[in-house]
Amino acid sequence: MRALVISGGGSKGAFAGGVAEYLIDEKNNTYDLFLGTSTGSLMVSHLALGKLYELKAIYTTINQRKIFSNNPFVVKTVDGEKVVSINHLNTVWNFINGRRTFGESKNLRKLIKKYVTESYFDRIKASEKDVVVTVSNLTKNVVEYKAIQDCTYLDFCDWIWASCNYVPFMSLLRKNGCEYADGGFGSLVPIREAILRGATEIDVIILETEVSQLNRIPSKNPFSLITHVVQFMMDQVERHNVTIGKLQAAHDNVKLNLYYTPTVLTTNSLVFNKKLMAKWWHYGYTYAKKQHQVEMNKLKEG
Repeated sequence: MRALVISGGGSKGAFAGGVAEYLIDEKNNTYDLFLGTSTGSLMVSHLALGKLYELKAIYTTINQRKIFSNNPFVVKTVDGEKVVSINHLNTVWNFINGRRTFGESKNLRKLIKKYVTESYFDRIKASEKDVVVTVSNLTKNVVEYKAIQDCTYLDFCDWIWASCNYVPFMSLLRKNGCEYADGGFGSLVPIREAILRGATEIDVIILETEVSQLNRIPSKNPFSLITHVVQFMMDQVERHNVTIGKLQAAHDNVKLNLYYTPTVLTTNSLVFNKKLMAKWWHYGYTYAKKQHQVEMNKLKEG
């Protein structure tokens, strides 16, 4: 059984889309299992249906307003560079209204329901493909994997939304007496779960560089410090997930094909710039093509 695993990474999901387009459209890979975390969870339904061009249209036209109903960020251009800072008015307004997060992502929930339609949901359930999204249950302190075959339509939309909610900057989902947030907090790259579900070969798209290429600038305020701390923890989770996944793959004789981002795409993946994301989609496609050519050359030399 072949699986496609896509890690979390916010706006960097556009790069994953380009890689997936090459693997499915050009390399003609077929998958039985699609497993996504965070931005990966947004992609897996369309990928399971082969809706690559629709997915590309979504990822190359997205902007902050389509994600945030209350945006905690301000993006300014300083000397030609994009600088991200806190939107004090919006965050204070959130606290006044009794919210538990700096921002709200209710617009993303509407976007999910608009593009992951009930018709798409029914077609996937009727197929032999398995589509799974990762969520973090903060109440029970566990990672949960929500398979489309076990869900109603509205529940599945909720789980996709929860998987993408990078708290404390996005909404917190309260459901079934529990609080749910971004699946990446516990399983950013769910390789091991794919193996446990029976995968024998896995293409894994990891929206980070293989080797750290970035030293973060000093924190300027508590908000930026929280951002740095959360990102640091996510980086550690990613490395841990990949290490555990490789060990599990070696134990079970599973073939792993890993696709990392070759360069740092952005220092804030919660900023959605449609021009950059269109560029990253193309970058992902050409990178996957180059990697395939390298593999073919190795086979010829061998």
